[in-house]
Amino acid sequence: MFLQLSGLSKQFGSLVVTDNIDLDVRQGQALGILGPNGAGKSTLFNLITGNLKPDTGTVLFEGKDVTSMPAHQRCALGIGRSFQIPKPFEEMTVFENLLVAASFGGGMATKAAEDCSVEVLQQTGLLKRANLPAGKLTLLERKRLELARAMATRPKLLLLDEIAGGLTEAECTSLVELIGQLNHDHGITVVWIEHVVNALLQVVDELFVIDFGRELARGEPQSVMNNPEVQAVYMGVDA
Repeated sequence: MFLQLSGLSKQFGSLVVTDNIDLDVRQGQALGILGPNGAGKSTLFNLITGNLKPDTGTVLFEGKDVTSMPAHQRCALGIGRSFQIPKPFEEMTVFENLLVAASFGGGMATKAAEDCSVEVLQQTGLLKRANLPAGKLTLLERKRLELARAMATRPKLLLLDEIAGGLTEAECTSLVELIGQLNHDHGITVVWIEHVVNALLQVVDELFVIDFGRELARGEPQSVMNNPEVQAVYMGVDA
C-alpha cells in the first residue's frame, strides 16, 4: 500500500482529536476527506506529514515506517502539502518561494531547482508573476502559489488542505482543473480536505468522512454523500 495509517490516535489533554484511524491510500488515487469543523482533518494531515507525532499508531509510506520521522525527511521522501491559510515568504518573489521549496524541500541542486521552479510556474499559471513579491498576490494567486510550493518539492503524495476555500466559482473551476491534471496526467497521489464539496467531487474517486476524530464513512463519492449519517453530521440534513 502506498500510504497506510494504522490505529492512528492523537489527543490534546482530554480532547481526542484523532481516534484510532485506519486508512489505506493507493498509489495514483485521489482521495477526498470530509468532516465538520473540528472533526480532526487537519490534525490527520499533520500526523501524516510529521508536523505532529501520534500518541499511538503508525504511518507507513511506500512500505517504510515514517511514524517517528521529522517533517523535512518525509518531504524528502515525497510527501508534500499545502496549508489551509497560505503563508508564503511575502518579501520574496514568487520564483524565489519556489526555489526555496525545490532546494530545501526537494533537495535539488541549484540548476535543477531553477528548472523545476520554472516548470511549476508554467503549470500553475504563475509565470507572469514570477518576479512579483508574494505579498502582492491576489487570493487565487496565493492559493496557486501554495500549491506550487508543494509541487516544487516533487511530491509523490500531495496533501491539499482546503485549497479552494474563499475562491469564486470560476476561480475554483480553474484550480480543480489543475489538481485533476496533477492526479490524472502526472500520476501524483492526491489526498484533499475540502469544504467546497462540488470542487472535491470533480477530482476524487473515493471519500473518507470523519467526525470527532473517528471514521464515519468511506467509499465511492456518491454513495458516501447519500449516506444518511453523513448527511446528518456534515450537511445538517435530518436523516
